[in-house]
Amino acid sequence: MVRQTRSWSPTARAAGIFGAVAGVAAAGVAAALAAERALVRHSKKAVGDPYVDEIFGDQPYDESYLVETADGTDIHVEVVHPAGPADSARPTIVFVHGFCLDMGTFHFQRKVLAERGADRLVLYDQPGHGRSGRLESGEYELRALGETLRAVIDRTVPAGPLILVGHSMGGMTIMALAEQYPELFTDRVAGAVLMATSGGMLGETKFGLPAIIARAGTPLLPVVNSATKLSGGVIDRARRASANLAWLLTRRYGFGEGNPSPALVSYVEEMNSRTSTETVARYLRTLYTHARYPALAALRETPTLVVVGDRDLITPVSHSEEIVRRLPGAEFVKVANSGHVVMLEHADQVNAALLDFLDRLTPPSPHSSGESDA
Repeated sequence: MVRQTRSWSPTARAAGIFGAVAGVAAAGVAAALAAERALVRHSKKAVGDPYVDEIFGDQPYDESYLVETADGTDIHVEVVHPAGPADSARPTIVFVHGFCLDMGTFHFQRKVLAERGADRLVLYDQPGHGRSGRLESGEYELRALGETLRAVIDRTVPAGPLILVGHSMGGMTIMALAEQYPELFTDRVAGAVLMATSGGMLGETKFGLPAIIARAGTPLLPVVNSATKLSGGVIDRARRASANLAWLLTRRYGFGEGNPSPALVSYVEEMNSRTSTETVARYLRTLYTHARYPALAALRETPTLVVVGDRDLITPVSHSEEIVRRLPGAEFVKVANSGHVVMLEHADQVNAALLDFLDRLTPPSPHSSGESDA
């Protein structure tokens, strides 16, 4: 037998370290997973789930676009028109979703606004998410996401007032846009809604990662990145095979209620699972280093609604409180017993706050078909 001497490169060593960390995590998970399987099966069959018959996924739209960004990424965009003649005085509402999700994040907000029929709605999938294309190389930068939002606006809303609604990374995208184009907030942005988001301090949170990895903090991110480049396909297959674990983690980190709707948990987990591990890794460094509190200066004269769940583990209440401290004129809504996906978990409360905010900015349209419950 010929014994080969192997030279370990820094990348291979980093991948090995990550593998060891993942192995330790997996050992603990395996011990708990058997006991949790019955719980998952029981939870998914829960009696009285208010959303058991809700049809999640694609919703009707009037126009669809592929908007190409400066780096050649195709962005999937959907537009919903108002029910009656367009009112140029009413702002177009642009929705910007968060990390590992897609435009379906705003399922209930889109539904209630489309039924009301007063507003033009624009929704899109962020790069590497949903039906939008992935970057061919490099990492996703929030600056690039701000440019993507600007490209969507220029293509779909070339003139007229805007209201920007962002959840989590979507709120950070709005901050990046404000940093790059502050004049847009003076000239066109009539209002902003920031849901479960942050202007910085993300290194202090788990950001939805298992605790053993989160404790390692920012220094581990290059390791995660290298490991997924080497074996992203393998990890993706493992994620799909560990459906029960993914469902449990989604319930733990996404929701605040002790017994959230199983249908909602499954819907969020499905959105998570469609985001490739490589895409996840290429976003993480940007999210952990996000620091855009100064960009909020562009929103000081812009009516702003800040919404957060009081049990949000990913972007805790303190992050929203810091935004409000820097925007003293902002309206602040803290939703009890809600986690990170507050607009899904407590849609009625979020919709009520959103509709009230919109109607105070622009009087109800005479063509409105009336409000509807989520």
